[in-house]
Amino acid sequence: MTLDPQDIQTRFRRHAVRVTRQRAAIYAALAGTTSHPTAEDLYRLVKRQQPMISRNTVYYTLGVLRKAGLVQEVNVGHAVARFDGNVSMHHHLICLGCSQIMDVMDEGLNRLDLSNGQARGFHVVGHRVEFHGYCASCRQTQHDAPPRRG
Repeated sequence: MTLDPQDIQTRFRRHAVRVTRQRAAIYAALAGTTSHPTAEDLYRLVKRQQPMISRNTVYYTLGVLRKAGLVQEVNVGHAVARFDGNVSMHHHLICLGCSQIMDVMDEGLNRLDLSNGQARGFHVVGHRVEFHGYCASCRQTQHDAPPRRG
């Protein structure tokens, strides 16, 4: 999804986030991808448009945006945090081979609920479902690999 500067300003103001050129560029880059990039990925991408941006600014901004509810951190089985600009209710497919994360939109998964007995008094306010497996590319690579002898 591509956001124009006015959309970004509106979202930032709605969430009480101060609008700066660099913050807007970071948010636009994240909202414009479904690849769930790392902070380092975003830094490299945004640096092309904002050459004076620092890594610290990217990390700090991601924290501000996460706290405001404009982005979410997806850190599932990865050594570093990955970020998602899509904060609507959705779930993920996670490749155990290449670490790719793909969105899953499924109303049935959105309606999952725990019984009172299973919740054990815990007040559930949300959930995320993660499917772990191997993407088509990694499965093909495994299929093409010669059999291991042991």
